[in-house]
Amino acid sequence: MPASGAPFSQVVTDDHYAYLAGLVAADFPAGQAVLGDPVEETRAIMQAIQEILAELGLSCSDIVRADVHLSNFDYFDQMDEAYRQFFDDDAFPARTTTESPRLFGSASVEITVQARLKD
Repeated sequence: MPASGAPFSQVVTDDHYAYLAGLVAADFPAGQAVLGDPVEETRAIMQAIQEILAELGLSCSDIVRADVHLSNFDYFDQMDEAYRQFFDDDAFPARTTTESPRLFGSASVEITVQARLKD
């Protein structure tokens, strides 16, 4: 992820969990943004989440909670189709999905996750 001057951390950990800040496709460097297609946005965001988790020695199977914000709830099925591809054997984390009509950079999808750290 590119460096940001915004007043937040991309990842914060405690003794048990990694908390990732929300990601939108508009956060990606020029040429990598995939704005406008909820499926492609979801895939790009989840791939970035995978990469961040990998730096912590984790994977999507360690995610225990996800919050998904959609600029239009009509995108739910499209987002869901792409999202489910990142989890094995239907072992999905707890998830809340809401409509948030004004996401950063005119994005369609924003995803925030919490993952359990390894012992």
